[in-house]
Amino acid sequence: MQVERLKYLVWAADMARAVAFYRKVFGGTVLKQNEVMSEVAVANGVIGIHGGGEGKRTWTGLSFQVADVVAGAAEVVAAGGQLTREPQPENGEPPHLAMCVDTEGNEIMLSRKRG
Repeated sequence: MQVERLKYLVWAADMARAVAFYRKVFGGTVLKQNEVMSEVAVANGVIGIHGGGEGKRTWTGLSFQVADVVAGAAEVVAAGGQLTREPQPENGEPPHLAMCVDTEGNEIMLSRKRG
């Protein structure tokens, strides 16, 4: 089987708000957008955003590697997201992890490359 494309789907109660979040916070590029399904490209990956979500908290498994987790977490909050785990220093190193929630209740993670 030859895979043509890989994308990860999340649900959204408000499609426009979800697309705006991924564009603003992660610099995503909109590939497709309508009231039912949108696609946003982020760092060689595609996030499919499907309408009809209920806004319930859901773990997605999505992890975004960023240079500065503290700054990234602040951007998530500024764009209407939430933090469920604040970035914490570990063993004298800068924080490498932040647990976040997008505007639609999808739980995501920010991480920093270590070593």
